[in-house]
Amino acid sequence: MSRSKEMDLTVGDPFRSLLKFAIPVILGNLFQLCYTLADSVIVGKTLGENSLAAVGATSIIIYFVFCFINGFTGGFGICLGQRFGARDEAGMRKSIAVSTLLSVGFTVILTLICCLGAHRILELMQIPADISGEAYDYMFVVLLGTGATVFYNMISNMLRALGDSRTPLYFLVFSSVLNIFLDFLFILPFHMGVAGAAWATILSQFLSALLSLMVGWKNFEILHLHREDFRGLRASMILHLKTGFPMGFQMSVMCIGQLAMQTVVNSLGTAAVAGYTAASKADQLSVLVNNAMMTAISNYVAQNFGAGRWDRIRQGVRASLIQTETFNLLMCAGILVLRHPIVRLFLSAPSEEIYHYSDMYLTIVAPFYVILGLLAVYRTSIQSMQNGSAPFAACMIELVMRIAATVGLSGILGYTAVCIASPMAWFGACALLIPCYYRMMRKWKVKSV
Repeated sequence: MSRSKEMDLTVGDPFRSLLKFAIPVILGNLFQLCYTLADSVIVGKTLGENSLAAVGATSIIIYFVFCFINGFTGGFGICLGQRFGARDEAGMRKSIAVSTLLSVGFTVILTLICCLGAHRILELMQIPADISGEAYDYMFVVLLGTGATVFYNMISNMLRALGDSRTPLYFLVFSSVLNIFLDFLFILPFHMGVAGAAWATILSQFLSALLSLMVGWKNFEILHLHREDFRGLRASMILHLKTGFPMGFQMSVMCIGQLAMQTVVNSLGTAAVAGYTAASKADQLSVLVNNAMMTAISNYVAQNFGAGRWDRIRQGVRASLIQTETFNLLMCAGILVLRHPIVRLFLSAPSEEIYHYSDMYLTIVAPFYVILGLLAVYRTSIQSMQNGSAPFAACMIELVMRIAATVGLSGILGYTAVCIASPMAWFGACALLIPCYYRMMRKWKVKSV
């Protein structure tokens, strides 16, 4: 197999290796955020407050689906990365074959569920009547293009598992620019409304996936599968499902809780939805940066776990914590300083009520990004060492605490309950995962003696 484009994370300085790997992923995630940000900005500026609220009211559903897809295919990347670290070429080929088959089947099932249940989902979320029509138009089209998202994330996670975090970035940059162009084209000259923004998103995403596949096919001989690679896949398929589904669940747990948060916000009216939408888009920036660091440490730990390098795992986790928390502190400061310009990015003339809802959310949540960073690094590291039970338990704690805070306290605290829900959930999950990680490292240290 060709190794010219691969990054071997089992050698070299851990700090530099992680940072070199993470920077393209961070940039890629930021450009991926541009898909939804561009939709929200252009819709808000051209179609008005109600259309922005329609996009915002459904964004959590879309974000939930995308997070599950990213986690599900990310689990496949961990399996491939472990075989890469162990230098198991036959196992790598089987991993790629299984990932492809599972991704195709998953796409069909998820698309059918999402599209057939779209109306019911909107009803359960208590979408205000004045924006429900546009909300459905936007959500249905985006969910119809689920296959494009699965396709891109599968290819990207394969390439990252092989150490190539640059190729997905290059084509995300291109497709993000294309998305902005198509947004204006479909919304203004073609008068397609919010549905036009949705079509721009999925077409751009599909192109990004196709181009990534073409380059990956050229650079990595290991991606050239043969008929025999699709034989005897039962054991590998079970392992991929055991890794992919828990990671998909973990990535989407936050969104399940945020569904409850969005439902409470929807009940407060259009101004609350618009203010919360602007604030949550800024909040997603932190989440995506932390997800990028998760991708980096995931591939790093997976490769070193496959190679049996426990010393490098410990060094890498320490380096990742330093890098992640530095980014989080910078984002916290930037968001707090720029919270009003953030709102104006989406709306030309936001009301004082919209500012109120946006300010409250950001000033409460942003200082706790450092806790989110701890959660991201420790959860992913544990998962990449084939311990799925602790991250799953932490996810359940996170889910219960986020819903309990939102639903249980909203009657007393109102919108404030929505704002404190995520920090409470992050604290609860960290309380389980941090001790678990250090117990695992002590265990392996004793075994290696």
